[in-house]
Amino acid sequence: MEKKILVVEDDWELNQSICYMLDKEGYDVLAAGSLAEAEKIYKEKGADLILLDVNLPDGEGFAFCRRIREDASVPVVFLTARDLEEDALRGYELGAEDYVTKPFSMKILMKKIGVILKRSGDEAGESGNVYDDGYLRIDFARARVEKDGTDCMVTPTEYRILQEFIAHKGQLLTYQVLLERLWDGGSQFVDKHALAVNINRLRNKIENEEHRYISNVYGMGYQWLG
Repeated sequence: MEKKILVVEDDWELNQSICYMLDKEGYDVLAAGSLAEAEKIYKEKGADLILLDVNLPDGEGFAFCRRIREDASVPVVFLTARDLEEDALRGYELGAEDYVTKPFSMKILMKKIGVILKRSGDEAGESGNVYDDGYLRIDFARARVEKDGTDCMVTPTEYRILQEFIAHKGQLLTYQVLLERLWDGGSQFVDKHALAVNINRLRNKIENEEHRYISNVYGMGYQWLG
C-alpha cells in the first residue's frame, strides 16, 4: 500500500514542488496550506507522515504537532525558515522526527522521508517480541504500548527510546549513544536537553510511584531498571 504523506505548507509553489517529487517517488500525497485545512484532511484521511511548516496563516505548526501527539504517533518532519536553535529544540521536544530548515535539498528531503518511513515500518513489523511485567506491556510486533491494561500513546521518538532500553536492560546507555541511535547520528540542534525532555515525557506516561523504569545516571546517561 502506498504511504500517505500530508504536506502542510502555505507557500503554494513550494508545496506543489514537494508534492510533485513525492508523487514521483510513488507516495500518496495530500496538500494543505493552513492548519485548518491540514486538520480537516488529517481527520478525514489520516497520514503515514506529515511534512509541516511552522509559520502558517492561521497559527504555528507547533500547535498542530502537539494536537497530533495527543492521539497518534504519526511521524512529523518540520520544514521551516525558522532556524533558531530554540525553535528546532521545541520541534524535537514535541516529538518531531526531524527539523529541516529552508532552503533545503529536495533529494536529501526525499532520502530522509524514505529512512523515516522504512524505520517506522521496521518498528511496526518486528518479530513478536513482547515486554510485559504485568503493568507495562510493549508489543513490538504491533508497535503498541499499554499501561495497566490501557493504551498508552507514545511518539515515534519515545517508542524508539523504549526499544533501546528494552534491548539493553540494566545497561548504562550514555547520552551520546542514545543521541546517535535515536536521531541517526544526531543533528546540530539535538542535544542532551532534547533527549532529557523526551525521556522525562516518556517517564510521565509510563511511571508512577509504584513503577519506576528509567534511572538517570548523573553526568553519564540513562539506565532501564524494569
